[in-house]
Amino acid sequence: MDKKSGLSMEKVIVIDFGGQYNQLVARRVRECNVYCEIYSYKTDIEQIKEMKPKGIILTGGPNSCYEENAPSYSKELFELGIPVLGLCYGAQLMMFLLGGKVEKAPVREYGKTKVHVDKASPLFSDVEETTICWMSHFDYISETAPEFSIVAHTADCPVAAAQCQDKNLYAIQFHPEVLHTVEGTKMLYNFVRGVCGCAGTWRMDSFVEESVRQIREKVGDGKVLLALSGGVDSSVAAGLLSRAIGRQLTCVFVDHGLLRKNEGDEVEAVFGSEGEFDLNFIRVNAQERYYGKLAGVTEPEAKRKIIGEEFIRVFEEEAKKIGAVDFLAQGTIYPDVVESGLGGESAVIKSHHNVGGLPDYVDFKEIIEPLRDLFKDEVRKAGLELGIPEKLVFRQPFPGPGLGIRIIGEVTAEKVRIVQDADAIYREEIAKAGLDRSIGQYFAALTNMRSVGVMGDERTYDYAVALRAVNTVDFMTAECAEIPFAVLQTVMSRIINEVRGVNRVVYDLTSKPPGTIEFE
Repeated sequence: MDKKSGLSMEKVIVIDFGGQYNQLVARRVRECNVYCEIYSYKTDIEQIKEMKPKGIILTGGPNSCYEENAPSYSKELFELGIPVLGLCYGAQLMMFLLGGKVEKAPVREYGKTKVHVDKASPLFSDVEETTICWMSHFDYISETAPEFSIVAHTADCPVAAAQCQDKNLYAIQFHPEVLHTVEGTKMLYNFVRGVCGCAGTWRMDSFVEESVRQIREKVGDGKVLLALSGGVDSSVAAGLLSRAIGRQLTCVFVDHGLLRKNEGDEVEAVFGSEGEFDLNFIRVNAQERYYGKLAGVTEPEAKRKIIGEEFIRVFEEEAKKIGAVDFLAQGTIYPDVVESGLGGESAVIKSHHNVGGLPDYVDFKEIIEPLRDLFKDEVRKAGLELGIPEKLVFRQPFPGPGLGIRIIGEVTAEKVRIVQDADAIYREEIAKAGLDRSIGQYFAALTNMRSVGVMGDERTYDYAVALRAVNTVDFMTAECAEIPFAVLQTVMSRIINEVRGVNRVVYDLTSKPPGTIEFE
C-alpha cells in the first residue's frame, strides 16, 4: 500500500522503543478498525508531523528512561495536540520527560496483576473497577508529572495509570495489548476510537478496493511477475493482482524441492491452466539447483539468503524468457517487514526471503508488495473478500524458504524426503482427529539430532523428528497447542514405522516468545 493512500489518512502510529510487543500493539489497534503503523523512536518528529496521525502510542522497552543513552524522544511530541498513550516504558518516558520521577521499583511486578482503575477516566470506560492486567517492569513511576492525575493503581504500584485529560496524554504501566490483560482491547478501543476520535474505517473491503486502484495506477500497461508459492500470502497477492491487472500478471511457481509432500502438483492444479484462476502460470522445477546451492550450508541465515537469492535469479531468468517485465510482485506481509528490522526498533529476529534476503541487484523496475501492510489474519480476510476458496485461504501457513528452515543443519534430498513424509503423516492424523481448523499452525520438522534406538531387535542410529503445534491469533505470540495424547501417540508410531531414517519423535512445547513458530 502507498503510505499516502486514502486508507492511511486516518491512522494511529506506534513509536517503538524496543519492546517485544510492538507488532501486537499495532494489531490490537487494527482490531478496532483503525489503521496503524510502527516507527522507530529514531524517526524524526517532522516526519511524524507530516503523517498527521490521529493518535500516537509509545511502546514498552527493556531500558530505564533515566539512564544515559536510553531511548528517548523530543518533548515536543507531547505538545502537538495529538493524543498520546504511553505503555510501560513509554509511560515512564512520558512522565520523565514532562517532569515526573521514575525510579527502580522496590517490588518488581511481573505477570497477571489486579489493577484498580478509576472508571471516570476515558481509558477505563466500561472497564471493571478491579481488572486483571499484565505487568512487566523493574522501574516504576514514583511521582507523576505536573497536571497528571493517577487513575489506576495496584497493591505494589501506586501509579499503574495516569492522565492529563486536558492535553489528551495518558500513561499506562501495564500492557493492554497482550491477551493476559483481560480488558486490554477495550482500553485501546477507548483510546483510539474515543480519545482520538477515529471513525474505524479500516476494513478489508476498503483495503481491497483501494489496493486494486493503486495497483492499476502504478502498473499502467506494464507487466508483473509474481512469486507464487501456493501459500496463503502469495495466493491472496495473486488474487488481488489478478483482479487489478488480469493477464498483465504472470505467476511463476518455483518448485525448489523444499515444499510439502505432493505440494508442487497441488499448486499447479489450483493455479495452472486447469485451475480456478485466470492467470499466466509458469512452473519451474529447480530442485537440483537448490540442493546444489545449499550443500554444506548449516547456518539458518545463510540458508535463507541463498534461497531468497535463487528465487530472484529464477525470476530474472523467467522474465527474460517471456519478454520485458516491469515489476516483481511478492506476498510480503507486515510481520515479515517488522521481524526483518525494517519497521520499528526491535531486534532483527530473522531475515525473510522476500524482505531481508534480496540480493543487491534485482533486474526489475520496482517491487510491488500489495499485502505489505497486513497481518496474517487480515490477509485471510482479504482473501475471502477476493473470493478465493476457503481451502486456500485457511491453508496451513508455509514459510517462503520452505522446508529449508524446517530442517536443522544441512539440507539434502534425503532429509527433505524424511520431513515431507513425517509432516504428511502428522497433518493426516490431525485432520482425522478433527483438529485441523482448531490449531493455529502445526508441522513436523527434522532436528539435527541422531540417537540410538532399537527396531526389529537391531540397533539404529537415526534422526529425531520434532512435532510443532501452536495456537495464535496474530502469529506475533503463540502458545503450544494441547493435542490429545492418543493422537500424538498415533503420529509417533506411524512416523517411526513408516518413515525410513527416523527412530525418535518429540513434541515442542515452546511458546512465542521466547521461541519463534518456525525452527530457524
